[in-house]
Amino acid sequence: MLPLLAAMPARAAELRLLMLGDSITAAYGLARGQGLPARLEAALRAKGQQVRVIDAGVSGDTSAGGRARLDWAMADQPDAVIVALGGNDGLRGIEPGATRANLAAILDALKARGLPVMLAGMLAPPNLGAEYGREFAATFTRLSEEHPEIVFYPFLLDGVAGDPQLNQPDRIHPNEAGVAELVRRMLPAVESLLGRVPAG
Repeated sequence: MLPLLAAMPARAAELRLLMLGDSITAAYGLARGQGLPARLEAALRAKGQQVRVIDAGVSGDTSAGGRARLDWAMADQPDAVIVALGGNDGLRGIEPGATRANLAAILDALKARGLPVMLAGMLAPPNLGAEYGREFAATFTRLSEEHPEIVFYPFLLDGVAGDPQLNQPDRIHPNEAGVAELVRRMLPAVESLLGRVPAG
């Protein structure tokens, strides 16, 4: 299936795409220009899309932290938002119901603002057990079912998690090659998201 923007003319006005996330979006361990927001912006511009990707990632942030600073992040007046939170909730073993409540509040607030949203899912580390892992992953699936208006990207680190060639020595954060793979895989979903931004 072709991305929605493939048949659309490039917009004259620059779109502002906010990435509300944690260390994965905050370019942890990388030069800022090699982080996910910068590389995603470059990929979109290479395809003729006038998009500025705003980095609203804070290393170590949880879904509760993202919820608390949402209004501050909205000061950049984005046209669309990628919500990429939850990784640190899983690392800390936070009860999935709490993560779900925080993310639902974020999605509800963005919907009230009329903003197109992409929710990037996350998986819990295996050391927390299979039951926790299933419940944690289901958090994102259920949110996507409860918010059919969003674009759902099931796993932010798809194709990168667990691959030592694509991660920094901590095996948690993508290296430059890993970020490139993230961008390659998520680009169609991001284009679909931008295709939902009203014209004008």
